[in-house]
Amino acid sequence: MTQELADPKNKLILVVDDDGPTRDLLEMTVKNEGFRVDTAASGTEALKKADAQAPDLIILDFMLPGSGGYEVAKELQMGDARSVPIIIVTGRRLDRNTTTMLRAEPNIKEYVEKPVKTPVLATMIHRILGTQPPTVNRKQDRGPLSSSW
Repeated sequence: MTQELADPKNKLILVVDDDGPTRDLLEMTVKNEGFRVDTAASGTEALKKADAQAPDLIILDFMLPGSGGYEVAKELQMGDARSVPIIIVTGRRLDRNTTTMLRAEPNIKEYVEKPVKTPVLATMIHRILGTQPPTVNRKQDRGPLSSSW
């Protein structure tokens, strides 16, 4: 018996990154997978939006100015968003101690290094949220000499 997968359009993902182009790429990736999306450029803004909107998942930059991604993740555990799963995105290589520290946090489910491979991120999001990836309609290509007549 297979489990019924949820529709991504019913899920809200909060993308948090201080770098505009990276935030835009992450937002586009999430939208292309069928999710609703909101963005934040700082940890403070992320905390406010997480409390106000109760997202289903947060994609969180590890290196934010002010309070970093780890501090934001810890602070989220204190409020209503404590059970919201988080995917950490980082531009630096994480050493063993840091990955162990991240894995110990109950709300951090995954981490991804930049540059983010969008298919990998999309797969993580769908797996964590139990959602159905969008179906891709492709005609079978029989080569340049084939025709429909």
